[in-house]
Amino acid sequence: MQTCRTAGTSTDSGIYMPAGLAEHNHRKPAHTQRGNCMYRSENQTALKKNILYFLRWTAISIVMGIVCGLIGTIFGYGVIYAQRLFKTYSFMLYLMPVAGVLIVLLHQMFHEIGNRGTNLILESISSNEKIHMTTLPCIFVSTILSQAVGASAGKEGAALQIGGCIGNYLGDLFHMDERDKKVMIMSGMSGCFGAIFGTPLAAAMFGIEVISIGVAYYAALVPCVFASFIGAQISGALGLHGEAFQILHVPEFSLVPALYTVGLGLSCALLSVCFCILLHETQHLYKKKIDNVYLRILVAAVLSIGLALVFGRDYCGAGFNLVEQAVEGDAGYLAFFFKMAFTAVALGGGFKGGEIVPTLAVGSTFGCTFGLLTGFEPSLCAAAGMLATFVGVTNCPIATMFLGFELFGFEAMPYFAVAVAISFTLSGYYGLYSSQKFTYSKIKTEFINRKAH
Repeated sequence: MQTCRTAGTSTDSGIYMPAGLAEHNHRKPAHTQRGNCMYRSENQTALKKNILYFLRWTAISIVMGIVCGLIGTIFGYGVIYAQRLFKTYSFMLYLMPVAGVLIVLLHQMFHEIGNRGTNLILESISSNEKIHMTTLPCIFVSTILSQAVGASAGKEGAALQIGGCIGNYLGDLFHMDERDKKVMIMSGMSGCFGAIFGTPLAAAMFGIEVISIGVAYYAALVPCVFASFIGAQISGALGLHGEAFQILHVPEFSLVPALYTVGLGLSCALLSVCFCILLHETQHLYKKKIDNVYLRILVAAVLSIGLALVFGRDYCGAGFNLVEQAVEGDAGYLAFFFKMAFTAVALGGGFKGGEIVPTLAVGSTFGCTFGLLTGFEPSLCAAAGMLATFVGVTNCPIATMFLGFELFGFEAMPYFAVAVAISFTLSGYYGLYSSQKFTYSKIKTEFINRKAH
């Protein structure tokens, strides 16, 4: 064991020490010398632990990223093929009742009828809820079926659930304890999200932020970042690329444009609250009025077909077509309202997918409408409105800012920052996921520990 000495002009390690400094140290009390030694020893121990942590999770994250990248790519191509079927063959819409029955049968076969979807994944991290691998094939196939018949649902819900299942499985495979397994689930969510959407920065932060608002799980930072980037790189190498949009014109950020952005942020906060309430209440209404799960999804199918026949097929599917129209400044004035209705009817009745891409469609079309009505840059308002609505329903401001950067570039970031900050603050404690926890208040530095509405 090395001993700390103060006499002489050099240390035991051979480092030269000036005579004056050596004399100064020689005059230090013994307990101070011992304290310095202990301090250095503790720092060395902490450094070793950090290095071992980094090496361990780097290796694990590489495995996670590869697995998520491959499975995410397969799923992504499945969704693309399903969407092409719907666009190519008009009769696919009328097969929605058949797809609905198949979805219920599949969930019954794997005993997943009561599966809470993304909420289950979030609860597995914040509590001791167990994830079963049967969730993966159920959500994988169900989402593709939903996309094939035009149900208004996204693919990110499936991405989060698939990633969570992969993380949980690998955690068991590597014999990890419960705390490390939670990190695995978060990195799996980020890995699949990044692979399917091609937005690794947003994916990494979303996996860390979405669990508990006010407290980010930074212990998962390295695994989530590595898994999301590796997953995105693999899917990109295999030809699956994420979305990107070009804002037509971004004016110089000044007082008047900032005021318009403030108004947009306020409006999107209200919109996000209304959208969350609509989704939750529609689901509760289905369950309250229709006990039979088969009948429930058949009703949702019939209503969805009716809405499509009356208002058009543009509102079917995930909704990236609406985002493109909005960013081009060409969205219908009520497009956001119709997309909200289509999404609530489909997801509330039992079709599978996610709410995030429909949220992007709702926010972008509303932003475009805001711009058209006020005369202020409809394309820019569409992009800012999309992000402001996204943060209002997910409560993930950092991930939202990264998403804006990856989808639209950096030029409009001042507008995004203002809209996102306002919407996040004023949207209250509503969210897409009822299992999401608000650890700290949005408006005060106080502990509240409550779940989302």
